[in-house]
Amino acid sequence: MTATPATLAAEADYTAAPAEIEFDKDVGGAPPPALYEHTATSTGIPGFESVGEEAADFYKTYGYLVVDDAFTSAEIETALDGLMYLIEGNRPDFRGIQYEGAVRKSLHTIPVDKRQDYVRKLISYVDFEHRLKALSEHPTLIAAVTRLIGEPPALFANQALLKPPLVGREKPWHQDHAYFNLPMGTPIIGCWIALDHAIPENGCMHVVPGTHREGPVVHFRRRDWQICDDQVQLGKIMAVPLRPGGILFFDGLLHHGTPPTTSTLRRRALQFHYCPDSVARISAEQRLKVFGSEGKDVTC
Repeated sequence: MTATPATLAAEADYTAAPAEIEFDKDVGGAPPPALYEHTATSTGIPGFESVGEEAADFYKTYGYLVVDDAFTSAEIETALDGLMYLIEGNRPDFRGIQYEGAVRKSLHTIPVDKRQDYVRKLISYVDFEHRLKALSEHPTLIAAVTRLIGEPPALFANQALLKPPLVGREKPWHQDHAYFNLPMGTPIIGCWIALDHAIPENGCMHVVPGTHREGPVVHFRRRDWQICDDQVQLGKIMAVPLRPGGILFFDGLLHHGTPPTTSTLRRRALQFHYCPDSVARISAEQRLKVFGSEGKDVTC
């Protein structure tokens, strides 16, 4: 019988994987049933060439913007090749891979060429993979980011967010600024690029439009470092499905999260964060005074 992610996650008799392999440290667990019930589904504009004044006004008002077909199928395939290059261990000096905690005891039984379906995220990879770095510097992407934040941008964080089939856990509702040592009021823009079809069943992004204008929210350690469940604005949630090559731009204070996957379909995405090049950094202590003291050493 062929092992599935679900059966492998359920195994409990294996010895621990090697110490150098990083696993998700958060508790996880099932979210309340209604926490991602959406009342609307986003629509996008066609291509980067549509990111003009009207789109910038929409982004400013609602805190997000969807652009369909921002990247070509060839560009997405190249990005996937770069991602797999790192996951398959071709850069031994890259230490930014994190696996789902659900497979902590069984990962060592899984062949290396099958492990992508157990990876939760990659962190800080652009300086290790030239194809991914090139995408972060894509001229039309940078032009769109510049228009949306109003200044020349600097890339300050990069992640690849994978929702492994069947075992991919929730990323609870949060604000990205809560993770970053940047002054309050800094225009932070997240760029979430779909490498696969992202739908509610495999954990596409969910947002609450307009919440970026309500300011920072204290986060707490629950299933992750998150906005408490009883503070999520149920009835206002929008799902953001994307085709491969689509992109979601979103403000650093926008409330957003992703449900656990119930699907056998992969949901891989790249995420870049930019802020104005002129912005200085603050200390972690200054950030935690605003967003909550339980957020030490967290990663987005």
